[in-house]
Amino acid sequence: MARFVSIQTNFSTGELDPLLRARVDLTAYQNALEEATNVVCQPQGGIRRRPGTKYITSLPNGGADSAANGTRLVEFEFSTTDSYMLCFTHNRMYVFKNKALITNINGSGNSYLDTSSVSLTGARLANIVWTQSADTLIVVHPDIAPIKFVRGGTDATWTVSAISFDSIPKYAFTASFTNPAGTLTPSAVSGKITLTASGAGTFSAASVGQYVNASPQGRAKIVKYTSGTVVDAITEFPFFNTTAIANGSWEYESGYENVWSATRGYPRSVTFHEGRLYFGGSKSRPSTIWGSKVGLFFDFEATEGLDDDAVEATLDTNTFNAIVDIISGRDLQVFTTGGEFYVPQSGLDPITPTNFFVKTASRNGIKEGIRVQQLESGTLFVQRQGKSLNEFAYTDTQLTYVTQKISLLAGHLLLTPTRMALRRSVATDENDLLLITNSDDGSMAVFSLLRAQNVIAPSKFTTVDGLFVDVSVDISTIYTVAKRNVNGTYQYFVESFDNTLLTDSSKSGGAAASVSMSHVATEEVNIILDGAVQANQTVPGGGTVTFTRSSTTSYEVGLPITVRAITMPVDLKLQTGTRIGFKKRIVEVNAIVADTQHLKINTIQVPFREFGDILDEQVAEYTGTKTLHGILGYSTEARITIEQDVPLKMTLLGLEYKVATHQGT
Repeated sequence: MARFVSIQTNFSTGELDPLLRARVDLTAYQNALEEATNVVCQPQGGIRRRPGTKYITSLPNGGADSAANGTRLVEFEFSTTDSYMLCFTHNRMYVFKNKALITNINGSGNSYLDTSSVSLTGARLANIVWTQSADTLIVVHPDIAPIKFVRGGTDATWTVSAISFDSIPKYAFTASFTNPAGTLTPSAVSGKITLTASGAGTFSAASVGQYVNASPQGRAKIVKYTSGTVVDAITEFPFFNTTAIANGSWEYESGYENVWSATRGYPRSVTFHEGRLYFGGSKSRPSTIWGSKVGLFFDFEATEGLDDDAVEATLDTNTFNAIVDIISGRDLQVFTTGGEFYVPQSGLDPITPTNFFVKTASRNGIKEGIRVQQLESGTLFVQRQGKSLNEFAYTDTQLTYVTQKISLLAGHLLLTPTRMALRRSVATDENDLLLITNSDDGSMAVFSLLRAQNVIAPSKFTTVDGLFVDVSVDISTIYTVAKRNVNGTYQYFVESFDNTLLTDSSKSGGAAASVSMSHVATEEVNIILDGAVQANQTVPGGGTVTFTRSSTTSYEVGLPITVRAITMPVDLKLQTGTRIGFKKRIVEVNAIVADTQHLKINTIQVPFREFGDILDEQVAEYTGTKTLHGILGYSTEARITIEQDVPLKMTLLGLEYKVATHQGT
């Protein structure tokens, strides 16, 4: 029997896909975990217990307004001091600020804004897309007219209405051509002109938006109706001269109608980019993108073709490309069901009607309903089939955009994803966090990202008796909608992650003898009084949890969080090769920890209290090395399992361990 000393200095790979179990040749294997549940990977390489969640409010459960019909969290930043999380449910919008629900919206006595007037039903929430400018949030869905939400003078003042457009682009879904009797005389050969027909009743009010074509040259769009014989128009191709065009040498082209309507459908994606409002895709024209006039966000009809005029382009490729998301980045980026595109801009040149075209970058396709998220390095999106997380990034070497798979080493964590949000780091001890909810098991795949150092460290969040169904970020605060099984009935809670909390769906405060936990009645909860963990209690049917003693400075009551991290099977690299197939036993573990109060290694509790400590006082936080001996049992795997089953702090920086090998089978 031989003994070897090994060390895992960091966990910067996060949880590794089981398909890579045999890839001991990968550098990532040495820094990986077989399981990383309810932990967050830090940029320095350690892992820490994930934050708990604060219970904020319960959403309706039952009837037409039930949250079971659909929910959607949408961030809204009004100013540097006022930011909100909006929660949409069936025909309702709830407003949250600083982890609290805003009540008495518009003086109505209700804690929500009624959105039934714009038909924002629960069934439509999964596929809405939104963008914001100043006090206005614009929301689109292919089945309803674009909506605007406007924040008024106070936190509780909000209005909702369908957008009233100054002009809507037109398209000839069924074009027809006629030859009116009489002549047609243009007042000029190009630009803004007046067209005069000799035949009475040639034009009507419905002629606006239609065209006249002359032979051999001349085409003009009618923009104003004056009378049955006179209209104003904008030329698209100049006429030869201003003499009367003979009967039979010109035609009236009709059939153009508003491209967005209840009949033709409405835009399905939206964004602001360089002074224009852009809409992408609709039911009738799924591959077309429209841009407003510069500074006139609701005027979309091209007139004179000047640089600030409205723009329009269609993705004409050899595959079907329904636009489902667009975003303003380094360029205007367009994401479709069939690929990724962008609008190239040379240097600092703005987009104009003459240079507005869309270029293909890659052919992956995006999953509808999951909004793309922007990092400094690129744009993240979930592939169409929901099996891969990709990054769409510009490369200076190829002078174009390329796509790479972010989830290559952890694709198993994507289990029919439904929502995605990004929390950008605000401190040196945290990475950017990309959070993705999964509908298969209600877990949340969390990718800890530091792209400048090529760090991609995934883990998984779970919650007891519950599912994460939605997630979004208000600047630095992560909100979630949790679906929890409470006493046999599913309830929907709005909660927020909080680094000061150690339990889920929790309530906390100062000095108290009891707390109402009626939202989780009959569930078992953790109790922490003045930093000391108390015996668990089952919440009575009445909902009030009475403490065994009163707290003097603080209390926290919430659902337990189970923390577990398992190392990859030990791979001992020797001159004669690896010893991964031999039986091994870990005989000693030195856990390097920081600010930690509790830890279990291979089911054995590591002591953190010293002799003489008062048991009902807070466990002191420990930084240093904790050594554990006496771990029994040989196996071919020889994993180290780190666990926590009490609500206390834990940060694990690395593991040093001694391994004994046995060459028998």
